[in-house]
Amino acid sequence: MNERPVAGAVPSPNIWQHTATYELENRAADPDGRLWAAMESRVSWRGRTVLDLGCGSGFHLPRFAGTAATVAGVEPHPGLARLAQRRTRGLDTVDVRLGTAQEIPLPDASVDVVHVRWAYFFGPGCEPGLAELDRVVRRGGTALVIDNDGSRSTFGSWFRRGYPHLPAPAEIERFWSQRGWTRTPVDMGWRFASRADLEAVVRIEFKPEVADTILRGHAGLEVDYAVNLWSRDF
Repeated sequence: MNERPVAGAVPSPNIWQHTATYELENRAADPDGRLWAAMESRVSWRGRTVLDLGCGSGFHLPRFAGTAATVAGVEPHPGLARLAQRRTRGLDTVDVRLGTAQEIPLPDASVDVVHVRWAYFFGPGCEPGLAELDRVVRRGGTALVIDNDGSRSTFGSWFRRGYPHLPAPAEIERFWSQRGWTRTPVDMGWRFASRADLEAVVRIEFKPEVADTILRGHAGLEVDYAVNLWSRDF
């Protein structure tokens, strides 16, 4: 997908460059529904307005649409936005738009629940997006941000090895907590249908030499994978 994204978009090399393989990753993630259960324990979106920010190809939009009153998907990559529109064709309550976290194409105080999964909000540097959340979320609304927990789990060790330049987990936790966000640790897990699928996904997430080392040392189809669910009420 080589189309020009919306101005200001932060490149996402996995899903932008390897869309079909990222679909395998989405299917493998959270096989026992632990992350979804943690989200639903934190906030209900039944009958409410949901924003899936950085919705990619729209993998999660139908699930939100099952109970939400309306769902907006915002995605900066035109090709992915079209895939999301195609995926939700026939779901009258879903609207997919081009846009970025720094300039959300929605009115003030128009959203009840925001869902952001591995998109833009990675700690220091995402302050413009946080300001936009302040603008679009209604009083009484809730935002949910999901990111990797680099402090633990098998995947966390891979993540630290593959991205040593990123802020330390303690620094990221401090960033969120100082801004009034609450951390809920979740042991989400990966479970793949085949070894080929697991290897393909590892290779879009890490540089070749890191992926080779990871795959040599890991057998089977499952990965212990911890994430942080960050949440804040407005």
